[in-house]
Amino acid sequence: MISRVLVANRGEIARRVFATCRRLGIGTVAVYTDPDADAPHVAEADARVRLEGTRGYLDPTQLVAAALASGADAIHPGYGFLSEKPDFAAAVQGAELTWIGPPVAAVAAMGSKIEAKKMMAAAGVPVLDELDPDAVTAAMLPVLIKASAGGGGRGMRIVRELAELPIQVAAARREAQSAFGDPTVFCERYLDAGHHVEVQVMADAHGTVWALGERECSIQRRHQKIIEEAPSPLVERTPGMRERLFDAARLAAEAIGYTGAGTVEFMASGQGEPGGSFYFLEMNTRLQVEHPVTELTAGLDLVELQIAVADGAPLDPAPPTPRGAAIEARLYAEDPARNWQPQAGTVAHFDVPTAACEFGLLERAGVRVDSGVTDGSVISVFYDPMIAKVISYAPSRPQAAALLADALTRTRLHGVRTNRDLLVNVLRHPAFRDGATDTAFFETHGLSALAAPVAGERTVALAAIAAALADAAHNRATARVLGAVPGGWRNLPSAFQVKAFRDATGETQEVRYRFTRAGLTLDGHDDVELVSATSHHVVLSVAGVDRPFDVHRYGADVHVDSPGGSVHLVALSRFPDPDAAPAHGSLLAPMPGSVLRVAAAQGDTVTAGQPLLWLEAMKMEHTITAPADGVLVALNVVAGQQVEVGAVLARVDTGDSGEESR
Repeated sequence: MISRVLVANRGEIARRVFATCRRLGIGTVAVYTDPDADAPHVAEADARVRLEGTRGYLDPTQLVAAALASGADAIHPGYGFLSEKPDFAAAVQGAELTWIGPPVAAVAAMGSKIEAKKMMAAAGVPVLDELDPDAVTAAMLPVLIKASAGGGGRGMRIVRELAELPIQVAAARREAQSAFGDPTVFCERYLDAGHHVEVQVMADAHGTVWALGERECSIQRRHQKIIEEAPSPLVERTPGMRERLFDAARLAAEAIGYTGAGTVEFMASGQGEPGGSFYFLEMNTRLQVEHPVTELTAGLDLVELQIAVADGAPLDPAPPTPRGAAIEARLYAEDPARNWQPQAGTVAHFDVPTAACEFGLLERAGVRVDSGVTDGSVISVFYDPMIAKVISYAPSRPQAAALLADALTRTRLHGVRTNRDLLVNVLRHPAFRDGATDTAFFETHGLSALAAPVAGERTVALAAIAAALADAAHNRATARVLGAVPGGWRNLPSAFQVKAFRDATGETQEVRYRFTRAGLTLDGHDDVELVSATSHHVVLSVAGVDRPFDVHRYGADVHVDSPGGSVHLVALSRFPDPDAAPAHGSLLAPMPGSVLRVAAAQGDTVTAGQPLLWLEAMKMEHTITAPADGVLVALNVVAGQQVEVGAVLARVDTGDSGEESR
């Protein structure tokens, strides 16, 4: 029997596997690169092995050697990195270690999307025809470019204009090479408003193949899922579709002699006709990021089943009947309003106060959290910017959506910009509540509206008041006059004290207040009274209703959390240095990264939206464009140069004197 498992991965999935291993009495081994030396998954393992280089997670030789040195007798690959590389699976088995995954031949068969589609077509599974990028005509548009060895949305591009095809193919090949070491791409017909539906399969070595249930993963950005759920609303309302999907998924698994956990992904039609219409996309020969929604609806630990199957145990003849509904939201360090720009930095504080468990099953309605970060964790430019998965379970889908939206709203997440407000807005959107969740959701309902702050103008204003009063309470508690008398005391009436903050929209929130014998006076807020205030907690009475606010300060950054939504403020200096601000028209690096290409030269006349250069960070390309028409008067970088967040990359002279462009 397996006694010690090395997880050849990092972050959340490493912690997820360790949680099951601990419950089963199995020892654990973590591997890490230097950026991850202080990561939670490293601290939690029974033994830890350092890998050389930031790409150590991609080195089979180092990983197998780490397992042997630590006394592990099995390796779990997690997802991403080498999890779907047949050479790694073969190396693990060649070292006489147990591979907690499917057979090498099955991994190889599904490793190329091009070959996998041919194999599935031969087995009778419906597929979309593969298109040669060089043979695509205007009549075939729109098409989707995909990396043959890809996943996670990398190397994917939608093309609607034929003239754009060569440019996008070249970009997809670069991204695929960077992310997967294989530049091969292909095209297929793009379904504008399709549904991404997948089936979780589990198979043993004794001939049993389960279809454990389907998941809908259509809410995506950059072709990467951010909200997933089980069961699928489309399948629920389409008679006969579930049975056909399950048959196709089992057929796909049987065609390649599959064992272990895997996912067969389909693109389905939203027409709702009897039986439905769907096409094979790919088979992921590993555990999926979104596996918790299946665990919660099936009542099963999929990692435990993976370990049991790898140990040779048989599955029951049939899987359990799914129950209730589960929805997962992926919290990312990114800015949806700025083209989903990944963010790097330190997570100062992370807490989901309504969570019932971490990495576990739920017997009743509640919230689970799977996360790879804790207070002080660093979101690195070297790896994926996912902070956590927050998953709700309830007897019904509406209750699951309400639970998850509320849990995210109450989440305390300080230090980096995230997509939290977008997730809440999606979960509360009428179209989502109605199950209208196709892949065009953001285009249909408007990204700018969905990315808007959950906290309204009134909540932001109250948060600024709470921040000002918490700061005043802190000053009173720490300042002393003549060694004994608390500071802030006045013998005569004083003028208003003023504190100013910049909110997430860039607006200034000015708070004018003073303390008198009668209590607090707030200029312009006659309906607000102070109930109590400490340096971290403020209670305001607003029109007779008491409202609590938690306040945390990190230098100039102030985070105010309340049931009405979280607000990030930046305290403004009373005496700002005008020379510290970037010059008007400056283009600042939105994240640390490497300059991939430069498309303009100093002195060029440029137009608004024109690409000037490209940054590569977190295996993705990010385009830096001109903010307005003008002249490129400064270009401070060259291809290959590493830049830090906030670095001035270039400056465009627009001929006016407005505020600086960021």
